[in-house]
Amino acid sequence: MSVTTAADLRRAGLRERALGAAIAGLIRLLGATVRLRFHDAGLIRGREREGRRFVLAFWHRHLLMMRYAYRGDRMTVMMSRSRDGELMAQSMFRLGIHSVRASTSKGAAAGLKELIRVARAGSDIAFTPDGPRGPARQVQPGVVFTAAVTGLPVIPVAIEASRAWEARSWDRMLVPKPGARVEIVYGEPLEIPRDADLTEWGERVRVALDGAEARAAGLAGRVPR
Repeated sequence: MSVTTAADLRRAGLRERALGAAIAGLIRLLGATVRLRFHDAGLIRGREREGRRFVLAFWHRHLLMMRYAYRGDRMTVMMSRSRDGELMAQSMFRLGIHSVRASTSKGAAAGLKELIRVARAGSDIAFTPDGPRGPARQVQPGVVFTAAVTGLPVIPVAIEASRAWEARSWDRMLVPKPGARVEIVYGEPLEIPRDADLTEWGERVRVALDGAEARAAGLAGRVPR
């Protein structure tokens, strides 16, 4: 297993490639038509400028706009081998985000091993701890394990919009409406020890993500979910 390349994406079907390009175009359009506001971003901006790597963690419902929360030069995220995962891998590659493809039932361990390899080779890592299929807002152990093994801090981030649609999906994915004010909130980094208890630290990650989301919702004038 390795990081998905342009050649890998070209081997996908024409429909998947076209839909991936359309999703990337939608994300760019949304980014151009909303007002982005960043909160407590000094630490992550400093790490990005200095090339000090980290793990960016966010709930799956924030995936669509998450490209705008990251300004570094190399990010890798794990995507499922499902059709939805193929579409997101296609679109994220067009937005400068690399992916490792794995499923929750098969290949997850190999996927984590590859993420750890690319992190050690100099890539930031992104995790949706409740992805790719939920349950929503329940942290799977991969983010804690990867951070513990690599020694990289976990930086939680959440997004909310003053006006938005919510997809009819398990995660209720956030889709900001044009002209909306989009609040991007970063939490304090979590330094996870190498011998971390996965359950205990998974709960800490959950609390940090929920806290960032509640603050983002308050700034956007919306009721937290």
